[in-house]
Amino acid sequence: MLLHIELPENVTIEHSGGDGWTILHGDALGILPHFRPGSFDALITDPPYASGGWTQTEKNRTTNQKYSSMRSEKALPDFIGDQKDQRSWTRWMAEWLFEAWKACKDGAPVCLFIDWRQLPCITDALQWAGWIWRGVVVWDKLTCRPQKGRFRQQSEFVVWGSKGSMPVNRPVGCLPGVFHYANPQNRTHVTEKPLPLMRDLVKICEPNGRILDPFCGSGTTVLAARLEGYEAAGIEASDAYFKLGSDRVRFALDAHEKAGEPAG
Repeated sequence: MLLHIELPENVTIEHSGGDGWTILHGDALGILPHFRPGSFDALITDPPYASGGWTQTEKNRTTNQKYSSMRSEKALPDFIGDQKDQRSWTRWMAEWLFEAWKACKDGAPVCLFIDWRQLPCITDALQWAGWIWRGVVVWDKLTCRPQKGRFRQQSEFVVWGSKGSMPVNRPVGCLPGVFHYANPQNRTHVTEKPLPLMRDLVKICEPNGRILDPFCGSGTTVLAARLEGYEAAGIEASDAYFKLGSDRVRFALDAHEKAGEPAG
């Protein structure tokens, strides 16, 4: 896939990919400004929430300590960017969302995963960056740890909107406002989202469009996009997840092709 990236002289970006997909290795804020304006038809991503813990000491723990109960010998790699306080996280979100806004076409939808703690801040950042906020989608994870006398925390959210107007006559069907999918059983990322969920979510993009994921982790969005017939470009800062995500997408798409299953 040809990506429209303009880089300064003597600057290269490590990348991997295949037919219709690319994952770039580096920081999103360092890479996003190099995309030619209007390169993407949708922005769909799962950024670091930076929400695990009530105090800054708790927030400064590793992502495995905050989000996983796996023993250390079985722990997945930690990911980058999850130790910010709420104010700095909101500023950072607004900055990269503005760069992504420039890289997307007019009318492009945006979908951002988040939890309840950071929900108010992410809607501020989204609008500050120039996007129109259009609603919140619920991801019902079906199960969670019960807490006596309290409501179950069994849902996360997708804040969604668009770059400017979003005509109702786009060639996209009516999508649900609640998705019911359990967490993946065999994760390759600490906060990995279910592939069936992502295959449903990417359908907000117009057919044959190109989807951008600036925090692609284990590559679930990129994989879902290709399986649904879209092109996809991901960005991943972590060395470990750049390799894990690239290998996972390549292996899954090769297996899909060998099985004779058409994309889309």
